[in-house]
Amino acid sequence: MLLNSEDTALFVIDVQEKLVPHIADGDRVVDRLVRLVRAARILGLPVVWAEQEKLGPTVAPVREVLHGLEPVVKTSFGCFGCDALAGAVASSGRGALLLAGIEAHICVAQTALQAVERYQVHVAADAVGSRNPADRDVALGRLGRAGVVVTTFEMAVYELLGRAGTGAFRQVLPLVK
Repeated sequence: MLLNSEDTALFVIDVQEKLVPHIADGDRVVDRLVRLVRAARILGLPVVWAEQEKLGPTVAPVREVLHGLEPVVKTSFGCFGCDALAGAVASSGRGALLLAGIEAHICVAQTALQAVERYQVHVAADAVGSRNPADRDVALGRLGRAGVVVTTFEMAVYELLGRAGTGAFRQVLPLVK
């Protein structure tokens, strides 16, 4: 159940301007998510980016590291309720998904639960958040019981790297320090 860079796609979910100010430890979530996107891009992971309709654009720090990509706007809470997002994941050809974003107990949880039958699903616990910390904690526990791997930014990055001493390792190392 280790992540590897050849079979993993990163899924960034609803890190939008109208939501982030209300997220418990929102600055930490955004910081970890930015680091995760940077690492994913260094490692060549496909990135799928979702925005919930009517909640405004993705926050600037995340939007900036996603340069060159376009978000897919959705109305469903779970991303697999949106044909364009489900298609983007399928067309990546990857068998594992690493999820990050907000809110952990709504859109992230529903996406993970929809995906777990078709993909190996990992959720970076320190790169997801909810308004109420209890909702986040319950969501992560439920996801773990449902077969989703609950991980952290740093655990995921080191699994994706697989080994030290590479060019990618040297590029990613500053992101984990």
